[in-house]
Amino acid sequence: MIFRRKRRSIPTLNTTSTADISFMLLIFFLVTTSMDMDKGLSRQLPPVDKKQKEERTIDVDRNNLLSVSISADNVFSVNDSIVPPETLRRRFIEFVAHCPDREAHIISVNADRAANYDSYFFLQNEIVAAYNTLREARARRTYGHTFSECTQQQQQALREYYPQRIAEDYGTAADDARSQKGGRP
Repeated sequence: MIFRRKRRSIPTLNTTSTADISFMLLIFFLVTTSMDMDKGLSRQLPPVDKKQKEERTIDVDRNNLLSVSISADNVFSVNDSIVPPETLRRRFIEFVAHCPDREAHIISVNADRAANYDSYFFLQNEIVAAYNTLREARARRTYGHTFSECTQQQQQALREYYPQRIAEDYGTAADDARSQKGGRP
């Protein structure tokens, strides 16, 4: 007797809709996922003047200058005295509001190269918040409503009344000493 072997078929999965399902999952995750935004500072730099390439030194009255620095260990100091971070905004507001020559004031920022970027970012945010607070208060006094409710001309007038005058210095004495010893700047 001859035995015939029955051919057994291997069961297969129906994968026709797998591509559709994976595409729908991809769309779902793209729509529902929040993307982290990079930190950054929005600043408009002055245009480059190709004719004038040399640096100019300007004499500034000491009463119109507020010097803020961040040390390598992320300690803030204002005019060479150490201050806690939570008092920075109040110090900026007092300085700009009571500066003898409001249009000639300068906030000088000096950050050590080893300082943490979050500390530098915090300092810049406190400066901007101080100017926003001053402009908001002036808008309420002058126009009777908030800065955001002002017209473009009113907002421009407030920006001119309290102009942001920030000077940044990237070279420090420690950097100069390192470069003279032959270390990297």
